[in-house]
Amino acid sequence: MENKVIIFSAPSGSGKSTIVNYILGRHPELEFSVSATSRAPRGSEQDGKEYYFFSEEEFRKMIGEGRFIEYEEVYPGSFYGTLKSEVERIWAKGHVIIFDIDVKGGVNLKHIFGDKALSVFIRTSSAEELRRRLVKRGTDSAEAIEKRVAKAAEEMTYAEKFDYELINDDLETAYAEAEQIVEDFIGKGIRPVRK
Repeated sequence: MENKVIIFSAPSGSGKSTIVNYILGRHPELEFSVSATSRAPRGSEQDGKEYYFFSEEEFRKMIGEGRFIEYEEVYPGSFYGTLKSEVERIWAKGHVIIFDIDVKGGVNLKHIFGDKALSVFIRTSSAEELRRRLVKRGTDSAEAIEKRVAKAAEEMTYAEKFDYELINDDLETAYAEAEQIVEDFIGKGIRPVRK
């Protein structure tokens, strides 16, 4: 199998990680790319599983050494990035890389990988639906939810830069649609028609 990547991006609360985990569970030839970050682990997060954790100083040093395919300073001193070594590790196994990444990172990766990449933008049908999900999730304050909804509005402007836009209002439908576009891309090497 040729070296390919699948990029899933979405505003927070759109169901991206749920869909990515579903696809990973159905396709052993796919492997999740673990991102690097300079933030501290949260809760039960483990180094090398959810993220590779580095100090801000280590991260900056690695940037200088050219060890990232892409990176972004999301908040001052808070970096996220894709290690070249992670991509090489997964491709060496003959696997297709799957990225669960923020919207700007997704656009950057698509630009870098070009036709080797399928990029999928996941979203809800409306800001109201997104707000409802974030409230139901119960992990954020009302103020944090409004910040996420406002950020989502800005992130929505990037949707047209992706190969495919997946509306996740019904999870079973979204699973089936994601499965189909992934199979079309890795199975036949055919680019899906943008919807």
